[in-house]
Amino acid sequence: MSAIRLPESVEGRYDVIFVGGGLANGLIAYRLKTVRSSLRLLVVEAGDKLGGNHTWSFHKGDLTAAQHRWLAPFVVHRWQGYEARFPERTRSVATGYMSVTSERFAGLLGDRLGVDVWTGTAVATFDATSVVLADGRRIEAGCVIDGRGPSPSPHLTLGFQKFLGQELELTEPHGLESPVIMDATVPQSDGYRFVYVLPFGPKTVLVEDTYYADGPALDPARLRAEIATYVARRGWTVARVLREEDGVLPIALGGNIKRFWAARDGLPASGLAAALFHPTTGYSLPDAVRLAERIASLEDLSAPSVFKAARGHSMAIWKARSYFRMLNRLLFLAGAPEERYRILQHFYRLPDALVARFYAGELSWADRLRILTGKPPVSLPSALRVLAAPSHSMKTVPSLKDHL
Repeated sequence: MSAIRLPESVEGRYDVIFVGGGLANGLIAYRLKTVRSSLRLLVVEAGDKLGGNHTWSFHKGDLTAAQHRWLAPFVVHRWQGYEARFPERTRSVATGYMSVTSERFAGLLGDRLGVDVWTGTAVATFDATSVVLADGRRIEAGCVIDGRGPSPSPHLTLGFQKFLGQELELTEPHGLESPVIMDATVPQSDGYRFVYVLPFGPKTVLVEDTYYADGPALDPARLRAEIATYVARRGWTVARVLREEDGVLPIALGGNIKRFWAARDGLPASGLAAALFHPTTGYSLPDAVRLAERIASLEDLSAPSVFKAARGHSMAIWKARSYFRMLNRLLFLAGAPEERYRILQHFYRLPDALVARFYAGELSWADRLRILTGKPPVSLPSALRVLAAPSHSMKTVPSLKDHL
């Protein structure tokens, strides 16, 4: 979608203004407009298109049947299963896997909202009920939702999942029938490293070089070279690079979610700005879908009502996922960076159904115990040292807030 020129004047007040046209805000706007078409909504995005340049993936078990139905138009690619590869284990998982592209996302949201999508529009300041554009114009709303991604917060302790991906057109078919969501048979460096591979067509494949690292610095030239090495190792020849995407995602190690929300001072938020992402994988689409449904169910869309709903939703999920943050502390702090892959390799010994529940964030107590049984992938003294430390006081891994 090309940038839409801002009208010379803005008449009336909007019900909801979304600052940021990324995944979470976009899905809330789409769901609201679907179930309550009379609402006056506005999405304001600084970039030249909604959704940026991203691929969002998720597992079939992450969503309910009803959620799958309304999200279905966004899904561009579907597979019946996926693989995970490690130095001492290769595993096929018979669980559905799906991907949404930013191109499809932008098209559907633009069709649903029409002229109430303003791209290429910078915002100077905003609060819970008004937005001031860079040109000085002020727009009023019953509620403003911040969906610009993670912002500096002293109340969260985070690690980093950073990546660079290239969508490649190959000269010959790649031969893959399903994604490889972790190929950790590559040399380990800068933390836990793996290559993520999505086959989009017989000769088209997305290859991402990914790191669970202590720092957020990306070296694009190096990662492009690593992708080229991996592609050559697979025996593939590149005809052309169709596009490139990169990013740095938060991995939650600890924090104080109550203080995090208190610092927002009544301003509603969505997505990463609301600390809504899977703590271990960084996947954000399932949480974005759940929040969209939660907000769309509200009769009162005033700022205080939406803030209360988003805050309560985020805090409840944060509390329920403390186990995942504990696992992350083991991943980042209990062993040498080049040995981190062993924890994931150990995890993938488990049955498909348990793996699916892990990605959905719905582990039973029996699941949690089973994940930790067997030969420990890290030394017991190191694990005990990490687990004994208060999660809110950790300083070992620098916070993502220092690098935004």
